[in-house]
Amino acid sequence: MTIRKIASTLLLSFAMISFAAAQRIAVVDVTAVLESLPEYQKAQEQLDKIATAWRQEIAQEQDKIKGMYSKYQAEQVLMSEEMKKQREEEILNKEKDVRELQRQKFGPEGALFKKREELVKPVQDKVYGAIERFATDKGFEFIFDKGSASGLLFSDSKNDKTEDIKALVKK
Repeated sequence: MTIRKIASTLLLSFAMISFAAAQRIAVVDVTAVLESLPEYQKAQEQLDKIATAWRQEIAQEQDKIKGMYSKYQAEQVLMSEEMKKQREEEILNKEKDVRELQRQKFGPEGALFKKREELVKPVQDKVYGAIERFATDKGFEFIFDKGSASGLLFSDSKNDKTEDIKALVKK
């Protein structure tokens, strides 16, 4: 029984090594490639300047809210209930406006995201195009990104077994 297990393990190991040897696999650190490009560095600098300006704008608005709140606290003893309520609503509305401004500038679909896409995407497309040309020219079947969590960068279409799996699932 142990000889069978050893033989099975050896056979499985040999099959895996043969499969791996038949595949041409490479890794690329896309971040390192991007950071080596002057146009990417320029785009990043522009994004940093824009983000800094927007953060300062938001910080100024938050300072205004703090000022409004401090003034409210100092004057509330002299205010009627209606005046207190009105001031509190003003402060809450201002806070809501600042949160909305943050969302518009830094949210998932915000202005910074769109600006990043406008400035960085062409450079990324250039790099991914180069990776695909390299893989095709050199005969690589898979290329993985080792510098981030993005994973697979290129896969030869002959290795895509999606339709085979769909057919199996439908049976």
